[in-house]
Amino acid sequence: MLKYLHTMIRVADLDATIAFFGLIGLEEVKRKESEQGRFTLVFLAAPGQKDVAEVELTYNWPAEDGSAPEVYTGGRNFGHLAYRVDDIYATCQKLMDAGVTINRPPRDGHMAFVRSPDGISIELLQDGYLEPQEPWASMENTGSW
Repeated sequence: MLKYLHTMIRVADLDATIAFFGLIGLEEVKRKESEQGRFTLVFLAAPGQKDVAEVELTYNWPAEDGSAPEVYTGGRNFGHLAYRVDDIYATCQKLMDAGVTINRPPRDGHMAFVRSPDGISIELLQDGYLEPQEPWASMENTGSW
């Protein structure tokens, strides 16, 4: 099983971006705020499309010293494509066997990141829960994702 989940973009003005996507018919379907990570995630979807094909807006909060958050230019605001998989370990092993670098290994049994040949970041999310396993649990990050 492979299921498309969402495309993530970073935004500088969350309210303005939500309003913009509202003009084309997308609605907020869920929101997550992380005090520790200093970010807000807002998921948008067309009516009736929740959990089918969503846009994830990622807003990084201003620094604690009050300075403005980073402004992303030149396409850096595009984040990643996300897919749910049946077995994240088997999927990552298949990718590694084909020569793909696992940039963020599934140490937690839940999430991994790889890059396409064109450098597009791909998030893989486990459907359900898998216990952390070696060699994944102790594998270091490689590059960026």
